Amino acid sequence: MDRAAIGIHGRRKPTLRRVASAVVAVLAVAFLSVPPAAALAFPTPKALTSFLDLECFKTNPYQPPATTLTLRHINPVLSGLPTETVTLGQREQLCVPVSKNTQVPPSPALDFIRYVDLACYKISGATVTTGLVLSHLNPLFQSLPRTQISLNTPQQLCVPVVKNNAVPPDEVLRLVRHIDLKCYAITPNTPLNQQVSLRQLNPVLTQTIPTHGAQILSARQLCVPVYKGGDNIPAEVLNIVRWIDLEKFDITTPTTLPTVSLTLRHINPVLARLPAEQAVLSGASQIALPVAKNGNFPPG
Repeated sequence: MDRAAIGIHGRRKPTLRRVASAVVAVLAVAFLSVPPAAALAFPTPKALTSFLDLECFKTNPYQPPATTLTLRHINPVLSGLPTETVTLGQREQLCVPVSKNTQVPPSPALDFIRYVDLACYKISGATVTTGLVLSHLNPLFQSLPRTQISLNTPQQLCVPVVKNNAVPPDEVLRLVRHIDLKCYAITPNTPLNQQVSLRQLNPVLTQTIPTHGAQILSARQLCVPVYKGGDNIPAEVLNIVRWIDLEKFDITTPTTLPTVSLTLRHINPVLARLPAEQAVLSGASQIALPVAKNGNFPPG
């Protein structure tokens, strides 16, 4: 090979190295300039509550370890009711998120609603006899007339859990872990008389419990948001969960739903010390529908 050829090839090698180095530098700058994934934004109180429908399944009886809780109302309409100390009784239900008919909750509300799983335990307490006017929030039922009810004796406390260790994303957990509802018996037990199709939203149950019909019957309870003593609710979370009011109605389902065995774990900091629970779902008995009290509608 002549010297001219050698000289040409000798000059090419440093040129190629310089090009390769430049490409690597450009790629590095591009990688470093990519912004981190944005945190999941909280929905407005109105967006979350309007689509928060829960189907409540009967569970096998389970008595948690002795637990005493101090409960304080956080919704503006009931803030004047007294703080009350209750003892956590036997578990009676697991309420899980569903969509009605062809309705799908919008994002970002859906990202949070699908992880609202509430285990409901029997409690007792003082009768309050408080009159309220309830308005449905879900768009499917907004045209229904308002109803006048009397809030009576507390019957259940529904607290947040996860099923089969399916922990939600951090931002979702930050909100749903503080949803605690105190459920009061109500009168009159006015029937809703609506036929709906229910579809599971939580990933653990979407492949287990099929879409099914349900006839919504009489109203039984109003579940209202409370603060448990010892909890530390961030202000932006409190501004959402304080608006969650759910009216529970009896339902019947035309088809027999499968029996489902689950492991439940408490996610609220006050109850996180409690052991995991085994729960067997043995049929849907109620549906909890979002309502507003006395015309005080969630903002947003």
